[in-house]
Amino acid sequence: MEIRLERRQTVSRRINVSSRILAVLLSLPLIGLLFAAYGVNPVDAYLRIFTGAFGSPYGFCETIVKTLPIGLCAVGLTLAYRARVLNIGAEGQLIIGSMAATWVALYSGLPQSIIIIVMLLAGFILGAAWALLPALLKSRLNISEVIVTLMMNYISLKLLDYVVTGPWRGLTQWGFPQTDPFPSYARLPMIVGTRIHYYTLILLLASTLILYVLMKRTKIGYEVKVVGGNPDAAKYAGISVTKNILLVMLVSGGLAGVAGVGEVAGIHGRLIRGISPGYGYTAIIPAWLGGLDPLATLIASFFISGLMVGGDAIQISLRLPSSLVYVFNGMILLLIISSEVLAKYRIVIKIGGSRIWI
Repeated sequence: MEIRLERRQTVSRRINVSSRILAVLLSLPLIGLLFAAYGVNPVDAYLRIFTGAFGSPYGFCETIVKTLPIGLCAVGLTLAYRARVLNIGAEGQLIIGSMAATWVALYSGLPQSIIIIVMLLAGFILGAAWALLPALLKSRLNISEVIVTLMMNYISLKLLDYVVTGPWRGLTQWGFPQTDPFPSYARLPMIVGTRIHYYTLILLLASTLILYVLMKRTKIGYEVKVVGGNPDAAKYAGISVTKNILLVMLVSGGLAGVAGVGEVAGIHGRLIRGISPGYGYTAIIPAWLGGLDPLATLIASFFISGLMVGGDAIQISLRLPSSLVYVFNGMILLLIISSEVLAKYRIVIKIGGSRIWI
């Protein structure tokens, strides 16, 4: 008997979608083993996760709250990953965006009527600028953007530590590593009765729609796909690889920066050391789960956010460690990556003179 992988001539959308759904379904029994190891009925745990995230108005709204930063980062990453530019720096870009918004809110002295608009613009511009260096190193010197963006995440964390324990530490905060509260005119307005800051929600929906149209209907989207598929062919066709790398990284970093503005001006109302619990890293999962399609990525971001909110619920009700949710997310990502192999290749089993395709 001979077993080997054989590349498919074409990969249909049905196979791509099915492989991702299968990855999520397979993760359920695997994580269920961990629940069982803690003495918890897996079915009960999953029911609590679902009801905690979607079974009440509060849980549903909190899921949307987490979808805002994760979705903005993830939708931006779809554009970069479509060009095969592996930006792992959304976390750092989010942090830099939050710091830019903090400076505008507390130290710029701008008129109150324009402060929120300037904060959002500053978050986008500084987030994009933080992504510019790895983009230049990638396009000019072919230095791995994975390493550079990952290392720059740690630089941003140290910058955040410096400002909240040094020059920006609040005079009224009793020495805690955080700034003074933002004035009311520098806070993002919320939907009544929730923590959903609707400026960021509008920007998330608008950016998702714009990037979807950009990828599907424009010359820019076509060029990004060609660069991601075969950079040498793109150069031969007269497409600038450098321009496209810079474009996708600037947009990706800018949207992550806007996510940082939402967190600092919408949720916390001040800059704190733990402004992000890893939203930039988490966003990688829905970007791949959504097949690098902005609309599907938005839906996947909502699903992953629900897991995080539901994970908080079981942490309280079942006394399970919160890290189980991150294991869940990591398992989904690993299975998605594995499923991509099966989407591109079929398993061929040869027994005697007969062949079986899977």
